[in-house]
Amino acid sequence: MSSPKSNVTGLVFEYDSGITPPPYAHVFHMTLDWSGKELQAQLQLHYTDREELSEEEILDEGFTLNDDYQYDGPLDQVWVKSLQELISTSRWTGKSLDEGGIRIGLTESGKVKDYKTPANQEEWQLMAQDLIQAIYETTKKEAPLQVNYRIVSSESTVDCSVTVHFSNRKVIFEQNGKSRTINWEYAIQLMKLVFTPDYHYEMAKESPSTKRGHYIDCGDGYWHELGKGVVNIDPAFDAVGKIQEGFEGLVEE
Repeated sequence: MSSPKSNVTGLVFEYDSGITPPPYAHVFHMTLDWSGKELQAQLQLHYTDREELSEEEILDEGFTLNDDYQYDGPLDQVWVKSLQELISTSRWTGKSLDEGGIRIGLTESGKVKDYKTPANQEEWQLMAQDLIQAIYETTKKEAPLQVNYRIVSSESTVDCSVTVHFSNRKVIFEQNGKSRTINWEYAIQLMKLVFTPDYHYEMAKESPSTKRGHYIDCGDGYWHELGKGVVNIDPAFDAVGKIQEGFEGLVEE
């Protein structure tokens, strides 16, 4: 089924995490409207089935005792183009979501015509996650993601960082005190790679080494050496090597 491209002035996201166990299990309803001068967003996010767990079990997974969240306000207009592009490239089905997933309501003239299930589920779920992160940054609930990186060679030491601002879809790369904007998609793919390997925190340090090597701090203040404290989970996929290549590709001589 082809995607209707014209006259769409908003979207409704409905998501259910399905068989995901608590405390991760959640549902959300998010409405976006760009019919006016601003992009307006509404979000109701609710974590489910937590009554099955003790407080300690919830906290041990890195959550709080109340992670539900609501928002009603503006988002940066920059998101509209990305949403329109995703609408135009999506395929739609009438399938029900028996085991969880996301379905989309396309809004025209202020009304949802009908709900459809995108065949490209992962793309829409990632878009929704990005938009929720944008809301969290807009309301200062969370800070932008910043990953720090150090390359030590026999000739020099290069300190750099990538800061991802979901609130306005901008990524800032800083190297030795100088900053520039870099490509959003490149940065998002690099961040996916950053969180792919296994991090051995028992080997982490609170400051980066001056010995030859590649070092990374994923934003929590702990430095890991790639290849030692950061190792590939899948031997068939060299995520560590790709992280090194990704940062080296950004570094200016």
